[in-house]
Amino acid sequence: MDARLRERYSRQILFGPIGEEGQERLRHSSVTMIGCGALGSALASLLVRAGVGGLRIVDRDFVEASNLQRQTLFEEADAQELLPKAVAAERRLRCINSDVEVRGIVGDLTPANAQELLGDSAVLLDGTDNFETRFLINDYAVKKSVPWIYAAVVSSHGLTMPIHPGESACLACLAEDGDAAEDGSAPQRNEPTCDTVGVLGPAAGVIASLEATAAIKILLGKSDAQDARLMAFDVWTGRFQSLRVPRREDCRACGQRRFSYLEGETQPRLTMCGRDSVQIHERRRHLNLAELGRNLAAAGSHVRQNDFLLRLQVPPYELTVFADGRAIIKGTRDASVARSIYARYIGA
Repeated sequence: MDARLRERYSRQILFGPIGEEGQERLRHSSVTMIGCGALGSALASLLVRAGVGGLRIVDRDFVEASNLQRQTLFEEADAQELLPKAVAAERRLRCINSDVEVRGIVGDLTPANAQELLGDSAVLLDGTDNFETRFLINDYAVKKSVPWIYAAVVSSHGLTMPIHPGESACLACLAEDGDAAEDGSAPQRNEPTCDTVGVLGPAAGVIASLEATAAIKILLGKSDAQDARLMAFDVWTGRFQSLRVPRREDCRACGQRRFSYLEGETQPRLTMCGRDSVQIHERRRHLNLAELGRNLAAAGSHVRQNDFLLRLQVPPYELTVFADGRAIIKGTRDASVARSIYARYIGA
């Protein structure tokens, strides 16, 4: 390690469990993070500052003003420009540490692209906001024996758990039960979300710190699967819990090795995306956003767009379209209304 890098990471090198050898190991490691919201942006910053050699960020969303309260990588200009989070995060992280190879990918993690996006990473990191994607990550990680770290934050509390496939409990052990459907999907629940009960930035910061520490330990080969625990923390009440989750012999994923999410059996083409929003997954459709924008503007529609997305006001709704055909219709929770708007302006 040259003198410049030794100086940059000097305080981390002084930490006994890491040292110069561990720092070198981090520099030659790569991870993939799925989701770059409140949790993901804090997590990405910690890992890039720690000197992890490569970070891939997969995120389908764009920066909005309501994100700025807690998503620490973004600023007002990102929201004004409607930048995708993956793009804004890559730009900011490269400025934080130019030695780290950061790659932002705008889009969804799907069964079709899971191998391409996750295949060369030593650790997979959860920055997502939904269980469908988490179960997909879990299926891939268990099938390929890749360690990953589950995490979630809402309101003032959050939780995280490192998962060592074949050695510790997986997410399906924790979150699925005997009520799972025949295709392996978990029963639908009315879970609180950031759009319904809010979220505190400090809660995301705490869970991101725990997740980043777990990732560093795995990358250094210092994570003991036998000590893997589900950790939960509430920053408002100060309550902390640490629980050992047992592996289940009847677990769909790590017990029976049925990977229904990875095989595409349970992936929806339409999902609720926060409060009063519906996301349509038309991934087979590739759009020319520039041409679409010109056509809509010529028809009298109010359009804003950049290289990554197009936003159209359809009062009382708002339609945001991505180049891969995905769209978010804001202002409704009615799937039929969302499909109708999509078909009207994008095509059936």
